[in-house]
Amino acid sequence: MKTIGSTFEARHQNGFTLIELLIVTVIIGVLAAIAIPKFGATRKKAYDATVVSDIRRAKLAAESYYADNLNYPASASDADFTPSSGVTFTRWQLETKNGLSSIHFHADHVNSIHYYHTVYPADSDLEQRIK
Repeated sequence: MKTIGSTFEARHQNGFTLIELLIVTVIIGVLAAIAIPKFGATRKKAYDATVVSDIRRAKLAAESYYADNLNYPASASDADFTPSSGVTFTRWQLETKNGLSSIHFHADHVNSIHYYHTVYPADSDLEQRIK
C-alpha cells in the first residue's frame, strides 16, 4: 500500500557506480606507479649485464686466439668475436709494455649510461664508468 509522498520503487543496478570506478582507477594507478620505475631499473641492469658478458666472451676469444697464434689479437675481428646486439667495443687496443702484451677494452651498450673498461690480462677487474 502506498502512502502519500512516498515514491519507493525498486531500482535495478545495471553497472558500477562512479565511486567504484574511481577507486579501481586509483588502485591501478598506484600499482603502475610502483611497477614502472622498477621495470626501467631492471632494463638498465640487463643492458650492463650484456656488456659485462660480452667483455668476458671477448677475453675468452682473445685467449683462444693467443693459444693458436702465441700473441693477442689486434681487433675483435681478428679474434673472430662478434658482440651482442647493441653492444659496441669502442676500444680494442693491443698494447705491449715491458715485453708484456695486453688488450685494452672499452665496451658499452647503446641504451646504457655506463661503459666498461678493463685491461686484459694485466687487470682482471672491470671498471664501470659513466659515458
